Amino acid sequence: MTAAAIRCGIGGWVFPEWRGGVFYPTGLPQREELAHASRALRCIEINGTFYRTPTAAQCAQWAAQTPEGFRFSMKAPRYLVQRRDLSSTVDAATPFLQAALALGDRLGPLLWQFDPRHPADADALDALMAQLPKQLEGVPLQHALEVRNAEAHGPALVDAARRHGVALVIEDSDEAPLHGDVSAGFVYARIKRSQAHLNEGLPAPAQQRWAERAQRWSRGEPVADLPCLAQPAPAEPREVYLLCIGAGKARNPAAAMALQRRVDTSSNSSRG
Repeated sequence: MTAAAIRCGIGGWVFPEWRGGVFYPTGLPQREELAHASRALRCIEINGTFYRTPTAAQCAQWAAQTPEGFRFSMKAPRYLVQRRDLSSTVDAATPFLQAALALGDRLGPLLWQFDPRHPADADALDALMAQLPKQLEGVPLQHALEVRNAEAHGPALVDAARRHGVALVIEDSDEAPLHGDVSAGFVYARIKRSQAHLNEGLPAPAQQRWAERAQRWSRGEPVADLPCLAQPAPAEPREVYLLCIGAGKARNPAAAMALQRRVDTSSNSSRG
């Protein structure tokens, strides 16, 4: 089977500690930081949309600064995911979804991130996923659901996500249970393990583990070293998003670029 794309990236692009030669060249104007980041990385998770819904004009402006083939994922606003009753969430999400369309072909997954204390159980999340639109104005939409409540995350949630074609976020952190359940046509993983004292953010063994996992997902092969709560997903190539987020944030760009190099080097070797 032909392998799908693997996109390694970071959360956001405005961070003072990335300036001065750490990631952004010394003297680079702030207005050029997105253009620089999008040429060094394959994707960026827009975290600012969690705090404020962007306008379509803003999204179009972001997209215009990035190269062909680049992708943004967008975090759903907090007013949508912090409400206890999720029954009206999708109706209230119309401004967010409409703005996302302005990213055009740079639009990647939409991330619905829930606090570990959110009371929603598998049934409530099943009902929410059933309402998430698979397309809007003819544009296919990808949805990723991050559930950090261990009580809600179980076989029933995995089965529901598969029925609705929603990716359950795979998060490597101290804040959420680690799992390897694949539930959609793409995989969305958030790695929150960067260490500020390491030049490449992640130790070499961790880089290799995640690169190998990404390659196996992209080829439609099982990943045996992650715990799963449900039966294996059908074997098919899946686009993979690997995001280096939080933790030793200053080193996240270096970690993402190191992962991308490993993935690309291995892919080129297997073809050659």
